[in-house]
Amino acid sequence: MKQVADSHRPGSVLLDYLAREWLLASAVAGVLATSLYLRALPRMTPGDLEVLWILAVLFVVVRGLELSGFSARVAFWVERGARVPLKLVLGTFFLSMVVTNDVALMTMVPLTLLLRTRRKGFLVILEALAANAGSALTPFGNPQNLYIYWHYGVAPLAFMAEIAPLSLLFLVLLSLAAWRIPADEVPEQLIQTPQVSAGAWIHGVLLSLVILCILGLLPLVWTLAVIGYALLWDRGSLKIDFGLLATFAAFFLFTDNLGLILRSHLHHPDHVFLFTALGSQLISNVPATLLVSSYTDHWQPLLWGASVGGFGSLVGSMANLIAYRLYLAQAPEEARGFTTDFLAWGFVAFLIGMGLHYLL
Repeated sequence: MKQVADSHRPGSVLLDYLAREWLLASAVAGVLATSLYLRALPRMTPGDLEVLWILAVLFVVVRGLELSGFSARVAFWVERGARVPLKLVLGTFFLSMVVTNDVALMTMVPLTLLLRTRRKGFLVILEALAANAGSALTPFGNPQNLYIYWHYGVAPLAFMAEIAPLSLLFLVLLSLAAWRIPADEVPEQLIQTPQVSAGAWIHGVLLSLVILCILGLLPLVWTLAVIGYALLWDRGSLKIDFGLLATFAAFFLFTDNLGLILRSHLHHPDHVFLFTALGSQLISNVPATLLVSSYTDHWQPLLWGASVGGFGSLVGSMANLIAYRLYLAQAPEEARGFTTDFLAWGFVAFLIGMGLHYLL
């Protein structure tokens, strides 16, 4: 699996870099422009700082799990036996609930690229949809969920119950679609049993500790254990995506300024849902969530809008870009057809999500 991951690294890194840098540059430009207009510096609330801290800690512990070989071992278990496409989609769905949608895709898509099947591109699309649908179910599955959960002080069970119909519907639909994909097993000579270091167990315990803190069962100060362990014994896990953290921080500041300028309020839940879902198609669901949250107290339609908005366009979710660039790095000659299929199935999922929201 390492062979395949390395073979598509240059192109994938470039696209990923451009996407992330574009978001960061846009956020910083927004902060500067609105600050000049207001002639005042933006502020960040204690709640915003807590969300950024939790994100940073999550990034560290998930990075530690990656470096320890845990993610590779999970992928190795999934590809054993029959019905590999189905297991890959289910693995992506459930893994994204715990280690975020981005990491789930970076674990599963490289293995998918080893399969011998003519429907490989379709399977990658299903995995991208599964990552968005699975991560939507938990407060820590993706950054926008964590923000909504923490910002509005939602109870964990209420949060999961609100979005469960969307996640479970897509679990069924994607499982049925994956069930019909024929595929041989991964060629044995390309897969070696990944080694897992003892640090995997420690990071697993630390991840459980972070989740308990997010759920309010432990005080937030316990998350310092993650940083302490990383500093003393696993400094490699501190090499996280600081650019992404800076992007979140910039959007917190930008939306604070914008709220002062517009001084508006989205009164109707349907408007909250529509603004978030449609805005995600243009600027991704994380900044769209931060932006709309400045004007509403309705967390339920905001959560639905962010979750549904992850489907659709390539920028609807960062997970979409990850799956897209991983596949095209291996098969650049399929760019036109794969892009068309990716967008077509993405917007089918987007419309299904929209319909389910209004139905409920």
